[in-house]
Amino acid sequence: MAGMAGKKPKKQAPNVFCIAQNGRLGYESVIFAASFRAANPDFAGRLIIGEPQPGPAWHGDPRISPPIRELLESFGAEIAPFENRHFGKVYPYGNKIEGLMALPKGEPFVFFDTDTIFTGPLSSVDFDFDRPSASMRREGTWPQIELYGPGYGAIWKSLYDKFGMEFETSLDRNQPEEYWQRYLYFNAGWFFHRCPHEFGQRFLDYALAIRDDPPEELVCQSLDPWLDQVALPLVIHSLGGGRPGPDLAGLDGNISCHWRVLSLLYAREADRVVETLEETIAPNKIKKVLKEYEPIKRLVYQGRGRKARALFDRDDLPRREQAIRNRLKSEGFWFR
Repeated sequence: MAGMAGKKPKKQAPNVFCIAQNGRLGYESVIFAASFRAANPDFAGRLIIGEPQPGPAWHGDPRISPPIRELLESFGAEIAPFENRHFGKVYPYGNKIEGLMALPKGEPFVFFDTDTIFTGPLSSVDFDFDRPSASMRREGTWPQIELYGPGYGAIWKSLYDKFGMEFETSLDRNQPEEYWQRYLYFNAGWFFHRCPHEFGQRFLDYALAIRDDPPEELVCQSLDPWLDQVALPLVIHSLGGGRPGPDLAGLDGNISCHWRVLSLLYAREADRVVETLEETIAPNKIKKVLKEYEPIKRLVYQGRGRKARALFDRDDLPRREQAIRNRLKSEGFWFR
């Protein structure tokens, strides 16, 4: 056994989790699951898709349609139902908070937004599940500073104070004061931890406390749709996590891509992402279902995405996403 000395024990494969329901998220979940299985054929963990259930929080039935459910299960995905007790139709982003309780307690997880495509094996990402983190692929969307209102520092400090946390240790001191990147702020497109119940309960408690009893510094700030992204850095900081390091570079890199809007995928993502998308959903059994969704039908199956892509130089994209959106809209290539 001497030859085993110094070897790290093999880490437990996480459960990979996303949310799907009737409508857009259902169609996106097929791209998610199909690309995940293609990029991770030997994945040892579970692929779990959370599904909100009918109830007073929804108008109508939010469950996944039978044709999409059949496709997802053909990729080995497990459908995990959950109840919406606090969010739902009025704030569907809350699904990623409440849905975490549908996962097995005490098992590490990685949550991804459903509009994610996989281009490489997740096993090559060196997760430290005791130190949670989240995506830094974001813009300074929150807070929006008012002329005579509090600044970034005062707003964020009020939230750390509300939950009895040290504010100073959350700061990136390489960034100047009152510049938005100095303050811990994530895109909620992916995050992970060692236990979905511990993380999910903290996420729920913080989100509800911010929504229902915000500090006075937030009086001019909108929390819709930003509530999840306001609470997330507080949750991660409270659990001993922080900004992602180079060991997580494959996420939002060569392993996964959070594309968000299909028109934006064609405009700005790498060639490998576009190729993976088109190859993944080319089989007839997938095409038969996904062609019912207008953005996929027009952009992928009818080839309009490639025409939209030709409008942009990926090496010289506009700095602001809004400029890309405006160009796509003016040229008739914006599908949401």
